[in-house]
Amino acid sequence: MASESITLPRPDDWHLHLRDGAMLQAVAPHAAAVFSRAIIMPNLQPPVTTAEQAAAYRQRILAALPQGTTFEPLMTLYLTDNTPPAEIERAAASGFIHAVKLYPAGATTHSDAGVTDLLLCYDTLAAMEEQGVPLLIHGEQTGPEVDIFHREAAFIDDVLQPLLDRHPRLRVVLEHVTTALGAELVTGDDPRLAGTFTPQHLLYNRNDLLVGGIRPHYYCMPILKRESDREALLEAATSGHPRVFLGTDSAPHPQGAKESACGCAGCYTAPVALGLYAEAFEAAGALEHLPDFASRNGPAFYGLPVNREMITLERECEPVPAHYTAGDQPLVPLRAGESVAWRIRQPHPA
Repeated sequence: MASESITLPRPDDWHLHLRDGAMLQAVAPHAAAVFSRAIIMPNLQPPVTTAEQAAAYRQRILAALPQGTTFEPLMTLYLTDNTPPAEIERAAASGFIHAVKLYPAGATTHSDAGVTDLLLCYDTLAAMEEQGVPLLIHGEQTGPEVDIFHREAAFIDDVLQPLLDRHPRLRVVLEHVTTALGAELVTGDDPRLAGTFTPQHLLYNRNDLLVGGIRPHYYCMPILKRESDREALLEAATSGHPRVFLGTDSAPHPQGAKESACGCAGCYTAPVALGLYAEAFEAAGALEHLPDFASRNGPAFYGLPVNREMITLERECEPVPAHYTAGDQPLVPLRAGESVAWRIRQPHPA
């Protein structure tokens, strides 16, 4: 008989975009209603490259939360060709910066200031090894010669493996894994390497994006891949492996920026993500592994305690709004106007 509910520690989101300004005001409460903590992406304009900038951004996030909210933003720095090792030392000493993010230049939204060659970052990465600061990777090789559907595989072969060889003590998270190759890698034996998985990559493939017309709200980077890749991702995420965990990559854009001649990449999933993950895990017959994936594996990798508060997901149809509002602009979530099969019951006290 299928489970009608599942109780788990309140989850964390280990890959979240909150943006800034009016968008931050709109989306921060959505994330805080579901997650206890989140790793906050630093790709603002301009990017968050110093501990001082991260501290200021953290205060803006806290100010955007409803009164009484206990949500904790876990800040990151944006790695550039010129990030000095001293900035890593300041980040490690801050108490609120938990990682550094690598965006290959030109790989995704607001990545223009990203790294052009990791060899330029050798001393900075060595400082991260010394300080125990993880490197979070948008794992795509860019350039006109690289097919968009092959970017992750090319990055793993050409960049990630040499990086791990050069820095044997560096802890790495390959974020939003999208290929069978990536799934195999992060579920291997290397204790330094972890992976996050998004709900859209577990549930959809590139046919969902492209067949019968382009669906802009399914468009994200890395782009959705083949059905065989989706199946491999689902197998990895639901396997119970201790170094795979929840990272939504929830990435809001105004409706007009998504539904345009040059639409932005990113799926807005924060309000419904946990229900979407439950759908994916149930489809794999692995709901029993959802608590580890959503609530335990991430804290273990980052050296943080598991949240004491418990929540219950119950099998009940949750309608998804056609849109939210960010300032004066609509914000369309993934599966807008449809529904999710699981919803969160009121949380239990710690």
